[in-house]
Amino acid sequence: MGYRGCRTRVVGGCAAVVVALCVIATGVEAQERPETIDGQPNLNGIWQAIGETHWNLEPHTAEPLADFWELGAIGAIPGSLGVVDGGEIPYLPAARVQRDANRAAWPASDPEANCYLPGIPRASYMAHPFQILQGGGDILFAYEYASTNRVVHIEAHRVPPIDTWMGVSNGSWDGDTLVVETTGLNGNTWLDRAGNFAGAGAVITERFTLADSTHMQYQVTIENPDVFSGPWTISLMLYRQIEPDAQLLEFRCVPFSEKLLYQEVLPVTVE
Repeated sequence: MGYRGCRTRVVGGCAAVVVALCVIATGVEAQERPETIDGQPNLNGIWQAIGETHWNLEPHTAEPLADFWELGAIGAIPGSLGVVDGGEIPYLPAARVQRDANRAAWPASDPEANCYLPGIPRASYMAHPFQILQGGGDILFAYEYASTNRVVHIEAHRVPPIDTWMGVSNGSWDGDTLVVETTGLNGNTWLDRAGNFAGAGAVITERFTLADSTHMQYQVTIENPDVFSGPWTISLMLYRQIEPDAQLLEFRCVPFSEKLLYQEVLPVTVE
């Protein structure tokens, strides 16, 4: 038995075309997973965060969603110990006011509810899996949410021509750790459902380090002197799906958000 090879054609925005070579183990072949690709740790696979990070990066207790009381316990926010090193995000006073305003207007104000691209690092710990396609050279990250993707440029680093939702990601290897710096973010994204945000001009530095073939340590340092009093870091574990039929499914959320976005202009339905 061997591996199933695949070539994935990736179109980054309206610019360059990147070709990534991936090697994916299937079924019982998973035990034959190569440890390295082109001399670097094999990060290929479908990964997902487990826990409540997508609700709030900071520690929080379980609480109800008052506006959705009909859901009972289904509509409650689970508690979490948080993933912020030191426990609290170091907002500047004006930025904390903005965070509180974001939180007060949730969920309608949340970019996730509106099916906007999630940005970095939020894309990596949403309640949806993502896939890493690594074949030597540039690396593709494909996300289930909103069919999002990004290319981590290894061979030739890119300068963001304009600010965008996902920014531009440049990567390098620090020993066995993939280090990715993302810049050119437009500041419209949130970091979680609690209204935490990084703002325009943020520099996001991710570190992906395999603990073993099914666990990966994910560490992110966020810097923006216009929003925070200093750099701060989150740390969590990502888990690789090992089911024989593991795959990304479609979550094209635009139709789910149309009423939220356009309810004032949609035609009235008469029952």
